[in-house]
Amino acid sequence: MVSIVLRFGARSDRGAVRPANQDSAYVGPRLLVIADGMGGMAAGDLASRLTIVALAPLDRLAATRALEDPNDTLVDSLQAVAEDANRRIRDEVAANPALDGMGTTLTAVLLAGGKISMVHVGDSRAYRLRDGELQQVTKDDTYVQMLLDEGAIGPDEAAAHPHRSVVTRALQGRQVEARYSVRPAVIGDRYLLCSDGLSEAVSADAIAAALKGLPDPQACADQLVAMALHAGATDNVTVIVGDVVEAETGSEQQPGVLGAAAEREPAMDGPA
Repeated sequence: MVSIVLRFGARSDRGAVRPANQDSAYVGPRLLVIADGMGGMAAGDLASRLTIVALAPLDRLAATRALEDPNDTLVDSLQAVAEDANRRIRDEVAANPALDGMGTTLTAVLLAGGKISMVHVGDSRAYRLRDGELQQVTKDDTYVQMLLDEGAIGPDEAAAHPHRSVVTRALQGRQVEARYSVRPAVIGDRYLLCSDGLSEAVSADAIAAALKGLPDPQACADQLVAMALHAGATDNVTVIVGDVVEAETGSEQQPGVLGAAAEREPAMDGPA
């Protein structure tokens, strides 16, 4: 069986308007995570960092092949760490009620057992580029997406809707239903994870052109963030580009954290 990993590049920026970066991200050879914190003074940056702390240990588990055990399915593993992230947020709010209202989106890609599994809640997005075709593989948990699903508005109205940034699901320490999926890992696929700071500022066509035109993941991530900044970037912008590639001995990239998680780098201690 061919061993495969993710070759990745990532960039996070507070944007042109926001005073601080509340996005956090984790990148590793088998795990990509993006968390867009929310809550302003209620510490969205803390919520996103706590989420990175909860999910990061999956990268090491995937490397040891522990997640290939049929008794420990990929979805079960993702669900456990997503619930742990939510619990950590709840515990912080219980200890400091002034933090009530903080929360974060979560979108993650886990590579293990020849499969790509995903968890998603909120409006951070994941896209897949395959054979030149870009597909959004997550669905926004937003008020505007709900209106689209109901047929109450069309795509053109959605793009300009004043409430397009209203999120209907997030990790806030309360019960929330995240979405999970598993699909085959295909060498040559390229995944993009991004906060809405990119998708709100840059068109899908421009995103697709960058993903197709820049083979190096880091160069591509840098370019996408630059495009968002050029467009005004009224929100934090975080971009992860991950390519599914055949593993080469000694060539695995070192994991890293970005955004709020990097400013106060958390200990990756795993579920408590």
